[in-house]
Amino acid sequence: LSRPLTQTRSHLLTSMARSLTGGSFGVQGMLKEGTKHLTGLEEATFKNIEAAKQLSSCVRTSLGPNGMNKMVINHLDKLFITNDSATIVQELEVQHPAAKLLVMASKMQESDSGDGTNFVVVFAGELLMAAEELLKNGLHVSEVIGGYNASCAKALEELDKLVSYSAPADVFSSPDKLATCIKSVIAAKQWGNEDLVSSKIAEACVIAMPDNLRNFNVDNVRVAKIVGNSLQSTSVIKGLCLTRNVISMISEVHNAKIAVYGTPLDSATTETKGTVLLKSAEDLKNYNDSEEAALEKIIKSIADAGANMVICGQSIGELALHFVDKYGMACLKVPSKFELRRLCRSTGANNLVRLEPPSPDDLGTCKHVYVKEIGSTMCTIFDHEDSDSRTATIVVRGSSMNIMDDVERAIDDGVNVVKTMARDARFVPGAGACELRLADALQQFGEAQPGLDQYAINKFGLALEVVPRTLAENAGLDATNIVAAMYAAHKSGKEGVGVDIVEGTTSDCGVIDLLATKKEAIRFATDAAVTVLRVDQIIMAKPAGGPKAPAQGGPPGSTGDML
Repeated sequence: LSRPLTQTRSHLLTSMARSLTGGSFGVQGMLKEGTKHLTGLEEATFKNIEAAKQLSSCVRTSLGPNGMNKMVINHLDKLFITNDSATIVQELEVQHPAAKLLVMASKMQESDSGDGTNFVVVFAGELLMAAEELLKNGLHVSEVIGGYNASCAKALEELDKLVSYSAPADVFSSPDKLATCIKSVIAAKQWGNEDLVSSKIAEACVIAMPDNLRNFNVDNVRVAKIVGNSLQSTSVIKGLCLTRNVISMISEVHNAKIAVYGTPLDSATTETKGTVLLKSAEDLKNYNDSEEAALEKIIKSIADAGANMVICGQSIGELALHFVDKYGMACLKVPSKFELRRLCRSTGANNLVRLEPPSPDDLGTCKHVYVKEIGSTMCTIFDHEDSDSRTATIVVRGSSMNIMDDVERAIDDGVNVVKTMARDARFVPGAGACELRLADALQQFGEAQPGLDQYAINKFGLALEVVPRTLAENAGLDATNIVAAMYAAHKSGKEGVGVDIVEGTTSDCGVIDLLATKKEAIRFATDAAVTVLRVDQIIMAKPAGGPKAPAQGGPPGSTGDML
C-alpha cells in the first residue's frame, strides 16, 4: 500500500515542478519563457568568433592606400562613400553583441588617437580566427587568453625598441616638418593627394598650436566645405570661416567689437498672455510706437556699449534689423550652437541669454570681419591678422559633397595624430614593416615558453602578419612572396623595409607610423578579442512586447523602412 502512495506523491511533486517551470527543467525552466540560452564552444564561443570575423573581413579590404571604398546607406537614407573604418562600422549599425565589442574598440581608438581604427578591427578579427583554430585543436580558452595577454605585453615592450624616428622639438612650429610626419596617415585615406592635404593640415595646426603643446585643441582646426573647383584649390584661413552671409547692410568691419546673443533679436514678448484694450486709432498708433521705441532703445544701448557687430543664434526680426543698420552695426545669424560656441571662443565674447547691453567683458574682438565669395558661396571670415589667433579654418573645395566629406575625415584623422604627437612624437617603420618585425620577435618569444601558452603566442605573432599581407593583397600583389621578401630583408639588417605599393615590391619607402597610435591599437584589439573569448554563455531575454517602433527613415514602405 505504501509503494503506490509514494509513487503518487512523487508524481504530484513532479507535476507541480513542471507547472512552476513552464513544463521544462534546467536553465530553460529557471528562466522566463521565451529566453534563449546558448552555452559551450560550439553554440556560444564559435558563433561570437564568426560574427567578429564577418565584420573584420568587411573592413579588411579598406586597409591601406589601395583600400577599397564602401558605399553605406544608413537608416536616414544618407549616403557614405569612404574607406575610413571608423565611419563604416559606425554607420553599419551592427546588432551582434560580439561584433559590437570590435566596433566599440574601434571607436575608442578613434577618440584616443584618431588613426588606426581599421587596424584594430582587422587585427582583432585575425586574433579570433587564430583562437578558433587553437580551440578546435583542444586548447582551453584560459590558455589562449593567457597567451594573448602575454603576447600583448611583449609586443608593447618590443615596440619601444623599433623606434626609427623621433620628431625634433621645433616640429610644431614648422609646417614642412609637421607635414612630413602626418603624410603617411593621410596617404592611407587620400592616396594621391597626401602631399596637398598634409601640408594644409600642418599649416592649420601650426596656426592653432598653443604655447603649451599639451593644451592643443583639435576643435580649433575647423573645416568649411564649399562645392566647386577641385581639391587643389583647398586653402587655409587664419581665423574662423563661416559659410553664411551677413544679413545687414554692412558687410565689413575693422576692429570689430562683437556682441553675441543666444536669444531672438526681436521685440520682447511676455511669457504670460495679456490683453490690451485699445479704444481708438490713436491708442493703436501709440501702442505700436511704444513697442518700436522699446526695441530701438535696446539696440541703441547695445551700440552705445561699443559693439559694432551683433551675432545672434536665433531669429532676427525685420524691425530689429532696421535698427541694427540704423546704428551702423553688422549683423550675422549663426543658428548652430556649436558654431556659436566656437565663435565665442575664437573672439573671446560671452554668449548673452538676455537682450541687454553687453558689458566690456562680454564683448569679443576681431581685427577684421568681412564677407568673401568663395565659389559662389558667400562666407563670413573672422580674420584676427595677428599671431595670437589660435583658430584656423581649412576651406575644402571639391566637385561633390561625398568627396569633401571623405577629405574632411582625413583632415580629422590628421589633426588627431598631431594632438597625439604632442604627447609622444616617436615613430616606427610603417608599410607593414613594424608588424612583421613584431611577428618575428613574438614567434621567437613563443618558442622559448615551456607551457601551452606558446601556441597562442605563436598565433598572435602570425596574426600580426595580416597587415603586410592585406596591404599586398589590396595592391594586387602576391602576399606570400611579399611577406617572405620582407622577412629576408629584415634578417639582413634592412629593418625599415615594407610593402612598396607603387613599384609592386618591397623597399624602405620612408613610411612611418606613430608609436602611440600603434601601441593603443594593439592594446584595444587584444582587449576586444580576449573579451569575446571570455564569453562561454549567451542568455537572451525575450524582446519586450508591444508594437515595434517605426523606422527612422520615414513612414512605413519608404526606402528607409526597407533598409
